[in-house]
Amino acid sequence: MTRTSDRDANRALQERFAQVYDEYTRMRSGLDEMQQRLARLQVSASSDDGTVTAVVGPRGHLVRLELDPKIYREPDAVVLASQITETVHRATAKAADETSALLGAYLPADSAAMSMIRNNDLGAALKRYDGELAVDTDTDDERGGRDAR
Repeated sequence: MTRTSDRDANRALQERFAQVYDEYTRMRSGLDEMQQRLARLQVSASSDDGTVTAVVGPRGHLVRLELDPKIYREPDAVVLASQITETVHRATAKAADETSALLGAYLPADSAAMSMIRNNDLGAALKRYDGELAVDTDTDDERGGRDAR
């Protein structure tokens, strides 16, 4: 009787391993493609009046800024600066959404990496593991951090 239950447990473990290995293989085979797609990713957004267009990369960094010559008809540096800032923010938000969608095909939805990408907050993603690692976030003195004397 024990041998049968051992064989059943072994078979279940082998099946689970095969599933995990298949998932790993799928993720690993797509890694190069994902990196290439991320490297090529560029997203643009335009101001409401179309005079400002911002193009950003996958991390939201500004790649190109296009200004329509119409901005010189009624020059107002404050308005132009506001339009540029707002347009870059729009493009950055779109880039985060597209990056998240692209990575979502390769990473588990509940992973810390996806959480960081969605929320643009590395600290929140790391706090998820504080309890598991027994990290005391209030003091660094035991680890020789800033509070150590």
